[in-house]
Amino acid sequence: MDVVSGVYVLLGSNLGQRADNLALARQYLSQEAGALKAVSDVYETEAWGVEDQPLFLNQVLQLDTKISHEPLLGLLQQIEQKIGKVKVGKWRERLIDIDLLYYGNRIVRTPMLTLPHPEIQNRRFTLAPLAELIPEERHPVLLRTHSQLLRETADPLKVWKVKGERREEGGNRP
Repeated sequence: MDVVSGVYVLLGSNLGQRADNLALARQYLSQEAGALKAVSDVYETEAWGVEDQPLFLNQVLQLDTKISHEPLLGLLQQIEQKIGKVKVGKWRERLIDIDLLYYGNRIVRTPMLTLPHPEIQNRRFTLAPLAELIPEERHPVLLRTHSQLLRETADPLKVWKVKGERREEGGNRP
């Protein structure tokens, strides 16, 4: 298979050593999935879906890969398990979560996978790092740039860019 560029994944962690969990996921992805081409800053974010849980750290990575989309999804799930992910419920706390956001500009609708990820436009914690990396790239279905989607999202949850040991204000702290 040829190399596919513009593969974007979202990392998230809100348990344990969150920054270390993201670093370990980046390491596994670069070793097993393909070449890391770009890495967003890390963002601290309020939990989406279920609010009574610790804050998340989130980050978006751009990969080039030779792995097709469904096997790549399986690999992402294997990496989550290696790091210690235990699913305790939908949108609950976790050591690591890795979501496949885009696989190039491909639009995929299978029982196992929907691409682009169907919730991108609804999640500020996904849009902020995407808008950092690819602000003017258009969502292949919605045909809006990531900057536009970030400005237009109805998601009220706060997102802060992490700078070393402090975070930049991106809204009121919880």
